[in-house]
Amino acid sequence: MADGSKARIAVLGASGYTGSELVRLLLRHPGAELVALTADRKAGQAMADVFPQFAPFSLPRLVTIEEVDFSGVDLVFCALPHATTQDVIKTVFDKAPKVKVVDLSADFRLHDPGMYEKWYGHPHAALDLQKEAAFGLVEIYRDAIRKARLVANPGCHTTTAILPVVPLLEAGAIDPDTIVIDSKTGMSGAGRSAKEAMLFSEVSEGIHAYSVGSHRHMGELDQEYSKAAGRPVAPVFVPHLVPMNRGIYATLYVRTAGAKPEDLHRLLADYYRGEPFVHVLPFGQVPQSRHVRGSNMVMMGVVADRVSGRAILVSTTDNLVKGASGQAVQNMNLVLGFPETMGLEQIALMP
Repeated sequence: MADGSKARIAVLGASGYTGSELVRLLLRHPGAELVALTADRKAGQAMADVFPQFAPFSLPRLVTIEEVDFSGVDLVFCALPHATTQDVIKTVFDKAPKVKVVDLSADFRLHDPGMYEKWYGHPHAALDLQKEAAFGLVEIYRDAIRKARLVANPGCHTTTAILPVVPLLEAGAIDPDTIVIDSKTGMSGAGRSAKEAMLFSEVSEGIHAYSVGSHRHMGELDQEYSKAAGRPVAPVFVPHLVPMNRGIYATLYVRTAGAKPEDLHRLLADYYRGEPFVHVLPFGQVPQSRHVRGSNMVMMGVVADRVSGRAILVSTTDNLVKGASGQAVQNMNLVLGFPETMGLEQIALMP
């Protein structure tokens, strides 16, 4: 904060994985004070009753959203299910017009209302707010995020797949019509609610594709790739569920447009030079998901394919940190004027 005081923070949906990850990060953020935590079904409980790792810390009790006094809040994180956040954020701004909001749902990521309705199956309920929302991918939209009242945090798959491709599309170094994305996610990407398909015995010792040809993150990919290329782009994107708790591991196949794979590597290294949370490995090396686990880091690598004119990109993030809550805190830092890396200096957990 400009006056040196701590920012008063509310987390809506604190009983989910992304909500609890926000609490974990903000507890060690020197500029933030958690003043409100909400959880509809668990209202009235202590945070430690839901997540015992928070037992040593003094935290607000969980309440309903209706019980929060937003006039006493500087920034709200919305870690709520898709399609519910639009009305909630409208209510928040009605009660406290000067509050800042970082939304972790998909409700404000797509700029075109028609595309939102196509991918989510219903009209957008807050079109005025949708128009003003900044897409919260800091490394690409840093200046817009600083000035925003509402930031739409990108998805985990999309963050991992957009960052290595947008610089190459902007440079005209790859063929926009040949991008193929094979993206694998850990179990926490499905959320914390009980689902039969997420039982240990249903997912362990195996891997499977899901939402093949219809995953909603394709709307974000189309939007950001098309903007970077200056024309419509519709990549192939297939997500897979793998039996690990955390992580996104994306392998991207591209055809070069008069460039060599080494040129792609140079472009990425130059584009992200000085970025605190993006690390481009030496040419020919690829990261592992464990290299970013628990951190806000993106690691990516470029490898030449055996066929001339093709290249392979590998990008990995922790889906709960850079893919969700860590990136949300990074957005908060920009919006509130904190150093961008504040509270996010964690190094990956290894092993």
